[in-house]
This record gives sequence, C-alpha cells and structure tokens, in this order.
Amino acid sequence: MHSSTKTNTIKQNCNKPKSDKLNRPSVATSAIPQQAFDWYDEYAHGDIDRRTFITRLASLSIVGLSAGVISSALMPNYANAEQVSFNDPTIKATYHTFPSPHGHEEGQGYLVVPNGLKEGEVAPAVLVVHENRGLNPYIKDVARRLATKGYIAFAPDALFPLGGYPGNDDDGRAMQRSLAREKIEQDFIAAAKWLKSHDKTSNKLGVVGFCFGGYISNLLAATLPQEIDAAVPFYGTPAPVERQEKVKGPLLLHFAQHDKRVNATWPGYEEVLKRNGATYQAYTYDNAQHGFHNDSTSRYSPNDAELAWQRTLSFFEQHLR
Repeated sequence: MHSSTKTNTIKQNCNKPKSDKLNRPSVATSAIPQQAFDWYDEYAHGDIDRRTFITRLASLSIVGLSAGVISSALMPNYANAEQVSFNDPTIKATYHTFPSPHGHEEGQGYLVVPNGLKEGEVAPAVLVVHENRGLNPYIKDVARRLATKGYIAFAPDALFPLGGYPGNDDDGRAMQRSLAREKIEQDFIAAAKWLKSHDKTSNKLGVVGFCFGGYISNLLAATLPQEIDAAVPFYGTPAPVERQEKVKGPLLLHFAQHDKRVNATWPGYEEVLKRNGATYQAYTYDNAQHGFHNDSTSRYSPNDAELAWQRTLSFFEQHLR
C-alpha cells in the first residue's frame, strides 16, 4: 500500500511552538533570490568553500542587501532557535555511549526521556539523525520536542570519535567529511539497535533524520527493515541501490520544492518502493527550500515545518504506539 501526495496549499500551523522566542533573521526569505539559496546548498554540502560562497553572493545586485547580510541570514543562529529548553521539567536529557563494533568501536548520543515514566514503564523510541555537521543544537532540540510528546529520543553524534560537535558548522562539516562514511553508517546502525534494546524503550522504534540524516533514515529502513517500525526522512537521498529492495516501510518522506539535488533521486526510489509493495507517503512542500524544518536560518519555512512535524507526530503515533 502506498500513497504519494503533492501539497499545493500549506495550512497554518496546528499547534504553536513551545517557545515564541524564535528570533528569525531580519531578512525576509522572499527578499533572498533563489540563486543564493542554491549556492548555500552547495556550500552546506561541501561542493564549494565559504570564500566561493561569499564571492558569489557579492556578485548579486540586490538593493539594500549586501553579501554579508544575506550570508548572515542563511547561516544558522542556533541560540535563537530553541523551542524546548534543556531545563524543561517534563524531560530529562543525558549523554550515553553505545558499542559500535563495526563502526568506530564506540559511539555517543544525547538521550532524552519523558520525566513522567514510572518505574518499570516503557515508551516507544525515536532515533534522531543530524545533518552533515554533527550533533548541533537544532537536532538536540528536535530530540527534546519528541520527548515532550512521550517518546524516548536518542540523537547520536557522528563526530564523537573526533571529540564531538565542535560548536560551529564549518568545522563540523569538515570533521564529518574526514570520517569514513561506512563507519559512520555502522555507528547509526549500532545506535538503532542499542536504542531498541534499551530497558526503558518498548519494542517500537522510529527514526527521523534531516538531510544526511534523511539519507540515514532511508538507509536504516533498508538495512534494518525488521527493527525500524517507522522512518521519516526529511529531504534525504535513498539508500544505495543494492539495499533498496529490502525497504518495506512504513515511510513518511518530506521534500522541498526547491531542492533539485534530492528531488532528482525520488522518482527512481519511488519506483523501487512500488515494486517492493512498500507502505509510504510522500509530501512535497511548495516553494520550500532544502532544510525548511531547521528553524535557525532563513531557509526555515514555519508553516511547512509545522505541517510536516504534525504529520510526523501523527505517523509515529500510528506506528509506534
């Protein structure tokens, strides 16, 4: 069973974010030309360096907007993007290590547990997978958001073997590129198995990931089809072709209209899912950019992000409860 839906009209958000202190960059998204977003996507994925990105921005002729202003708007400002405080009394956040014999021997992640769990009580779990720059504050916040909804959330840091997320995305991106991709993948496979076997989790495990994390979500759905009960890739590429035949779902896939790189991989992947008889739903958000759920930059689209998140929560409620 499958369905594929293109969203033409995005509804107003269903539930207000927990915090109203989401100070967005002062530049309106509509004022930034699409070319700048495309260049930022190249920069964020390591296709061009920072100097080339800034040089290209300087070539744009936009009244009232300098390259520095556009760059500042596009670069993440994590300090202003917190929706759930790490001091929220309804949750408890700690760091835990896990064995990864086929990866980097040992991994570490950010575990967030609902405080309401009684002795011996269990809850469904969700693995939260970061982008291509390590466990930054935005991904930690996503884990806390899930915990406030009653899930045990675990967000591993691929950069743990190098000391963890360094505090800025440029260094984080370079660090993640320096690690063997195969070992990073094995670390996330090990993290999923560790989380599912945790004494506080039920036998239900979901995964949600963004960008690189979207790829890992697809990879886990293909590699651990019996262990992953629900996968939600946000703008993620599919697993390697040789693994795709094992994907059965259920999957909930979110795409952005202005994301040519990722979107180009979807038609072929969808054909595989149809052949597999996989259960999936796919949504494309009109006029949205790659990274539209990340509320720390001008790529953030509040209505699209909230609608996609509410769909994600409903999907997890359906398949993990």
